[in-house]
Amino acid sequence: MSVRVRFAPSPTGYLHVGGLRTALYNFLFAKHNNGKIILRIEDTDRTRLVEKAIENLVSNLRWAGIDFDESPQYGGDFGPYVQSDRFALYSKYAKELLDTDNAYYAFDTSEELDEMRQRLQSEKKDPRYDRDVMKNSISLGMEKAKEMIENGTEYVVRLKVPHDKIVEFNDIIRGNIKVQGKEVDDQVLLKSDGFPTYHLANVVDDHLMQISHVIRGEEWLPSTPKHVILYQAFGWDTPQFAHLPLLLNKDKSKLSKRHGSVSVEDFRKKYLKSAFVNFVALLGWNPTADREIYSMDELIEMFDLSKVNKAGAVFDTQKLDWMNAQYLRNMPIEDLTDDAKSILESVGFTGYSKNYIKRVVELFIERISFLDELPDISNYMFHTPKSYEEKYFKKHWKEETQEIISKLLHWLSSVDDFTHHTLYEGTKQWCEDNGTKLKIVIHPLRLMITGRSTGAGMFETMEVLGKNECIERINSFFKKINDGTIVVK
Repeated sequence: MSVRVRFAPSPTGYLHVGGLRTALYNFLFAKHNNGKIILRIEDTDRTRLVEKAIENLVSNLRWAGIDFDESPQYGGDFGPYVQSDRFALYSKYAKELLDTDNAYYAFDTSEELDEMRQRLQSEKKDPRYDRDVMKNSISLGMEKAKEMIENGTEYVVRLKVPHDKIVEFNDIIRGNIKVQGKEVDDQVLLKSDGFPTYHLANVVDDHLMQISHVIRGEEWLPSTPKHVILYQAFGWDTPQFAHLPLLLNKDKSKLSKRHGSVSVEDFRKKYLKSAFVNFVALLGWNPTADREIYSMDELIEMFDLSKVNKAGAVFDTQKLDWMNAQYLRNMPIEDLTDDAKSILESVGFTGYSKNYIKRVVELFIERISFLDELPDISNYMFHTPKSYEEKYFKKHWKEETQEIISKLLHWLSSVDDFTHHTLYEGTKQWCEDNGTKLKIVIHPLRLMITGRSTGAGMFETMEVLGKNECIERINSFFKKINDGTIVVK
């Protein structure tokens, strides 16, 4: 049997990182097995639809490198791929269940259902639908039920769960699962407005679209017995199931926006695509114990659903930060330069050549985990310091410092090869010739040129800034010292 999987989100808002992992695992599984992945939009819950949510979903999935073989955008042989466009199908299959006595009509009002739940809870029983005493075509008889329908009484269609049977299915991740039929609720399949619930539409669409494997989140595991019952009621083959572990916060609570960002949109703004996708792929699965950095091609080649963990996966942003830094440092500088230029220009560092930006990125790449840290850590590469670190100033600016640096400045002005190697070796030799230590001049130089106590290598910084800029900054510092306008903070 050919492998066909689907990612079937509801357009009710942003794409959650858990949704991205589900889509990614479906994608990896399909590509590993030379199969196909389908995007199906499940929009039967009309009360929760969000405008532009589908476009947002597709945009974020495409950004992550997940392309679909069949979808609302690309079409395919098993469409339509939006459930609201398949409306007539669900009524047809609900009727088939009614005709074969695998479903029944129910006429209970919401108030009556609330009373039933309260009664069962007070009796310390699970608040499942009690079909023997509630208003439905089983308790009332089919003749009475049809009369009520003809008189316009609102109804839903419920699944008739076989209470005397054991529902059994195999989960690729969790193994064999058995549930007593009497423990399964008589799920609503068709609502009073004629729209299907997730359960009916999901099973019908998976069958008609020839889905071979249903890979979805653990939260759907309790619903799976209902789906198995539906497949059996229709006489259809059941797909193979795989329920992915929950994503957890560090405190092992379920990942939610109360603890910070959970939307792909938010992470997309901060992290490199390759790093984020790599990180998400390892939330519950890792092909080897000795490494954590994988390309998409490697993830596809090594993906194995049976090795996905049952236990919840902790969403550790510290690990994600580390992974982002690894990718950042291993990417070709040319690939980062355009993004860096845009980020720098967004904070007002404009008018600099692409080559200069490239050299700045090279200078700081080992000191950042995110590209958007560049403007702050490198701001002295784009303007003369307006202030100078007070502690650094007091520690390294002594009475004799100006005289020493003035002499060094004379030598710097004569240097033609203003590369970091020549500057380092030449400064070191100058210090030996003038009876001083390298640290006596290197700290004041850093102070005068950058205003900071820390940063990229001093002579590498001077090389990128260039001879004229460095000399101008040193002279500017002398002027501020001499006329008393220097600002230390």
